[in-house]
Amino acid sequence: MTKGKTAIITGASSGIGQATAKELAAKGYHVLLAARREDRLVELKKEIEAAGGTADYKVTDVTSADQMKALAEAGLEKNGTIDVLVNNAGLMPLSFMNKLKVDEWDKMIDVNIKGVLYGIAAVLPIMEKQKSGHILNISSVAGHTIFKGSAVYSGTKFAVRAISDGLRQEIDPSDEIRVTIVSPGAVETELTNTITDEDIMTAFKEGKPMEMLKAQDIANAISYAVEQPAHVDVNEILIRPRQQP
Repeated sequence: MTKGKTAIITGASSGIGQATAKELAAKGYHVLLAARREDRLVELKKEIEAAGGTADYKVTDVTSADQMKALAEAGLEKNGTIDVLVNNAGLMPLSFMNKLKVDEWDKMIDVNIKGVLYGIAAVLPIMEKQKSGHILNISSVAGHTIFKGSAVYSGTKFAVRAISDGLRQEIDPSDEIRVTIVSPGAVETELTNTITDEDIMTAFKEGKPMEMLKAQDIANAISYAVEQPAHVDVNEILIRPRQQP
């Protein structure tokens, strides 16, 4: 059990973020839940507390650097430290390039790249001052492999990996600050709900059926990384369904 440590989770209102919040709370972390849907955050806070954990929430848009900074400051003010940040918020409106869904490209860049950068900017000065902390950035199998329809999404997730490993290399070795990239494959979440390209959805339906990962599977991987001793830095976890190519 980890007592007295604080974990911020973005995109906490559903899927991987929600499962991770519950998992870390069960391990003794005080979790600070961040997302845009307040009703979901309120319900998640109640569920965590009913299970014996502790949680707060702050409605946050990760595409706002000011809101991300305010989120970190709120966590620091209440708990004294920011020990873990899980940069989980993300969008995946896959589409073929010739559909020219420029607005969707912009949204992915804003959430998947800028959101991660703003999260890092919000907590890194705090972690450097306290000389400890752990930043986990959620990439994707699509950040390793491009497939038809994933060009822009994969681009954002490749960027997450580049940003994360660059940050890891820049960390002062005397500071106990760790950086982990988590790259999930196909997971049963709401992520596909943002897809508006009907040809992509048709391709999904025509694909070979497989048993997808559960959000809890990713939460377990995140928990593994953060629970390692301070001298162990789990750089990247690539996790996908056994049947996924």
